[in-house]
Amino acid sequence: MIQIGLTGWSDHPSITTNPQNKLGDYAAHFPIVELDSSFYAIPSQERIQHWLKNTPETFQFIVKAYGPLTQHARRPDETTPLKQLFHIFRTNFLPLLKSGKLNSYLFQFPPYFTCVKENVSYLRNIRSLMGDVPIAVEFRHTSWFSPDYQPETLKFLQKYGFIHVVVDQPQTPHNSVPFVASVTNPKQAFLRLHGRNYEGWLGQDESKDWREYRTLYNYSETELLTLKATTLSLAKQAKNVAVIFNNNSGGHASGNAKHLQSLLGITYEGLAPRQLDLF
Repeated sequence: MIQIGLTGWSDHPSITTNPQNKLGDYAAHFPIVELDSSFYAIPSQERIQHWLKNTPETFQFIVKAYGPLTQHARRPDETTPLKQLFHIFRTNFLPLLKSGKLNSYLFQFPPYFTCVKENVSYLRNIRSLMGDVPIAVEFRHTSWFSPDYQPETLKFLQKYGFIHVVVDQPQTPHNSVPFVASVTNPKQAFLRLHGRNYEGWLGQDESKDWREYRTLYNYSETELLTLKATTLSLAKQAKNVAVIFNNNSGGHASGNAKHLQSLLGITYEGLAPRQLDLF
């Protein structure tokens, strides 16, 4: 199964007809979403129950791990011990897990999370603390994919059942990881598309907000055809493939996702009913 979706459901005006129910609108178009708000704060179980009730039975969530769990800087007011944060994170998302709507947890590490022994041990600790749940790992430092370490990185992910996130992004000299279309978990593959805005990813134009500018990109027909081939290749190696478009600084993600869906000839059943925009 190939599931195509976007990061978040709030910032896609082309598929939103009801501003009071953006998740419902989103679920009428795509069968899966990457939940990014969980990176900034762990949502309550009540909030998660609301999302469950507002999506079709077959809808799925990819949950981005809370920032401190992936060694991102803590907020000044965040003093909870790390082990307890893992417990809260796991506990609050139990309803999503039990519902069958949890596709995976996404652990996206910062660029300073390099391939060293200490960080390899931290990955083992994550598996221990999270238990036997689907965990996708996205590295953002190229050391994990250096000629010396790439084979070992992939073997390690496979050994611990981690899902390797195949990353599509500009290949800048200092802050990119290569496109490694490998599967480390036969149940799930994950292709995450950031766009190919080289200048934006380089981040040297201080006059622009890199958070808004970096993913400003519209994939071409030729590029989408290449991504189609990659998706089909991953689908031969894994039972399920999630393809998530994150190139939404300019609102291109939803259109690109729809186009790739068309190129793959996929029709999704069980989506939410679409609201009619009468005016």
